[in-house]
Amino acid sequence: MSVLRTLESKLAGLVEGTFSRAFKSEVRPVEIARKLTKEMDKHRVQSLSRTYGPNEYTIWLSPDDRKQFDNYEDDLKRELSGYLLEHARREQISLPTRPAINFKTDDRLRLGEFGIQPRLVRPPQEAEESPSQGDQGHTMVYTVSDRLAEPLREPDHRRGTARLRVGGRTELLGSGGAVLGRSREADVIVDDPNVSRRHAEVRPSGGSWIVRDLGSTNGVKVNGQRLDPTRPQSLKRGDVIELGTARVTFELE
Repeated sequence: MSVLRTLESKLAGLVEGTFSRAFKSEVRPVEIARKLTKEMDKHRVQSLSRTYGPNEYTIWLSPDDRKQFDNYEDDLKRELSGYLLEHARREQISLPTRPAINFKTDDRLRLGEFGIQPRLVRPPQEAEESPSQGDQGHTMVYTVSDRLAEPLREPDHRRGTARLRVGGRTELLGSGGAVLGRSREADVIVDDPNVSRRHAEVRPSGGSWIVRDLGSTNGVKVNGQRLDPTRPQSLKRGDVIELGTARVTFELE
């Protein structure tokens, strides 16, 4: 498993593991992490020989969401900072300093909404080719309302721990499952030209796991049998999911 995915699993663990009962907020750590990388990519700045990204992020939360993170903010800040650092290394984005994460409360935000305000802060001793220190940037507000249709549940341990083997790597699935596709926004990226940007979804359902076609161009097969695009299919240990010409093996412990 890649370092980046390991960090994602650690962040997911803040919800699914030891701290699961503490996080009753509708905003989840993994959701914040993914939007932070989106903001880093969006606000990258090209210099003479390098690409720089913001290294300071203010995360605005509603009072109710912020309250849930009170006892774990320091742990969460460290995890989010490390997540951004690994993303920057992978994307070859230069950062003047290790990413700094700050949490603040905004009474105008509702439960399930959060804002991210990125900023590029250059230390005085930084080389001249580095872009100058920027003012506080525009705050992008995100909402998790699409997910709020389903209540936040404790993980169902009857399903076991699920993984997907894609090529030479293994991806751990969290309690919410994962979207598979070619897009960098997908939870499990399948680098194949025959795979759609959002090709399929593997997620828990009751006491088992299912796979569902997300309207892909080339369809989905399970063990060689084409999946009905209007109906999900249950998965069992060792099933092979075919996305276009890519093969993904479903593993369950």
